[in-house]
Parts: sequence; C-alpha cells; structure tokens
Amino acid sequence: MIKLKRRRLLTATATAAVALAAPNLVRASTRAKTITIASLLGEDKPETLVWLKIRDLVESKLPGEFRFNVVKNSALGGEKEVLEGTRLGSIQASLSTVSSLSGWLPELQILDLPFLFRDADHVRKTVDGQLGHDLKHRLAAQGFVVGDFINYGARHLLTKEPVTRPEQLAGKKIRVIQSPLHTTLWSAFGTTPVGIPIPETYNALSSGVADAMDLTKSAYAGFKLYEVVPYMTETGHIWASGVIFYAAPFWKQLTGEQRTVLGDASREGARYFDRLMAEDEAKSVEQALGHGGKIVAPETPDEWRKGARGTWERFAETVGGMPLIESVQQIT
Repeated sequence: MIKLKRRRLLTATATAAVALAAPNLVRASTRAKTITIASLLGEDKPETLVWLKIRDLVESKLPGEFRFNVVKNSALGGEKEVLEGTRLGSIQASLSTVSSLSGWLPELQILDLPFLFRDADHVRKTVDGQLGHDLKHRLAAQGFVVGDFINYGARHLLTKEPVTRPEQLAGKKIRVIQSPLHTTLWSAFGTTPVGIPIPETYNALSSGVADAMDLTKSAYAGFKLYEVVPYMTETGHIWASGVIFYAAPFWKQLTGEQRTVLGDASREGARYFDRLMAEDEAKSVEQALGHGGKIVAPETPDEWRKGARGTWERFAETVGGMPLIESVQQIT
C-alpha cells in the first residue's frame, strides 16, 4: 500500500511538471520565426552550407527562436527573382552577387570593376573598410540588410572553343549578368552581350542563344557548364563579391538580441563561406577536368586589361569618382 501511494505521488508530480512546462513549450513553438532562404545551388555547395552554419550558430544562442527553411537548387528563381521576392516579402534571406544588387544600388559596381583587385585579401580589406561600411548602409535603405560581404572567387571566361586573346571574342554572343557594367565590359571586346538568368544559362549555351559567358570556378562545376562551354580561360578579370542579406521588413521585426545574434552568425558565416569557396574551387576544377573541361591561360594580359579599362572610365562617376577607384586600387 505504501509503495502504491508513492508511485501515485511520483506520477502526479511528473504530470504536474509536464503541465507546467507545456505553456513554455507552446510559447517556444509559436514564437519561432521562419526564415525562408533561397539558395541557387545544391546541399553540398557553399551557397547552401553557409546557411546551415548560420543556423547552427543562431540555434546555439537562441534555441527554438528561428526555423531556417533553406530552399535549394534555384527553386525560388535566379538572383533577380530572389531579390524581387525579398522585397515582396516571400523570401527573408539569401546570398547575392553585388552585380545583381547593383540594379538597386549602382555604387556597388565599384566592387565589380575588372582588374581592380589583386586577390581575395585585397577584396576583404576593401569591404571591411569605410567603403564596405558605406555600401552596407546604402543597401539597407534599399531593403537589403547586409550580414556581411562574401567572396565567390574570381570570374573567368568560358567558351566553346579556346580563346586566349581578346580579339578572338569578336562577334560572339556572350551571356552576361543583367548588369550595365558587365554589358559594357564585354561589348568592349566586340561581343554581343545577352542578359540571361543563371538557371537558364545551360540551355542557352547548348541551344546557341549564347556562345560564351564568364563565371567562377565553383559555379562552373556546380551548374555542369563544362558540358556546353568546356574551355575556361583563367582571366580572373572580376572578383565576384557578394553579400549575405536579410529582408528589411523581416529584420525590423526582430528584437535587439536577435539582430545581434544573427549579425554575429552572419559575419562568422561569411568567413566560413570564403574558406569553403576556396576549397570548393579546387574540387570544381578537378570535376570539370574529369568531365572534359579544359583550362587555358590567357595571352597578352596587357591587352585584356586595356580592353577593360574603358569600363573604369564609363562607371567612374556612378561608383564615386576615379579618385575613389584609385584609392581602392592602392589598398594594401
């Protein structure tokens, strides 16, 4: 009888504990904010892995407060569609190249100027300085809250036949990011630029809508473009900067603590992304070569730079003036 009473007491205590905890569990569930995130590539690529890293960092500080819904493989569209979806409120976060974002903030194109940056370290010092701070502030005014800048790697020329000299591009149709700067750059080399969203690029190249394009090594392999443009000329003409960003309306709903945690996680995530991208480039080259891709070196590098120089002059006023461009060039 004593054991029976004790068992009933323990059962009653446990039931009471669950009942007391239940409201807290309900609150934790109902207060979780869903972040719908668009990723252009698959689960094994840095574009997706960075969000899993940010998710884990946030969860360790604010357990149960967010639910990260990462939608992969361009299911929510290309960069332009994702940016528009962000402004409409259907997407809360993503990554974007500054090329695509320049449609809302033309000053960003300073980070896209061809042959301006020496290497990834030069880019990082630039975006971590006053210029990067100013660009973040201006992007926020356009509805994009920047967690941090990221580096997709250098862009290289991709073609169906080997191209090592600028004059070999004359008359070709080249797929470009839907950006005036990229159109100006490739027009200077005698090509016909065609603006095509990245998810449609493979079909455009295979069907003859375009003959060439430029892209980073990681995305070259990620989209299996070595199947339709097997030659990569290592021009490294543009360092493809990008951002981790959040939709301004979503950001405004967050508490101060949530903003701090997401911001810290984004900055750590950006460094993680840059490391992943550097590692992924080597794997991507190996993958491309294993499937028929070919890497060639550009000839006459001075001629490539000379052809691109007009882009600096054309966009100097837009990005802040030639003195600003030259000051970025001199950052050490």
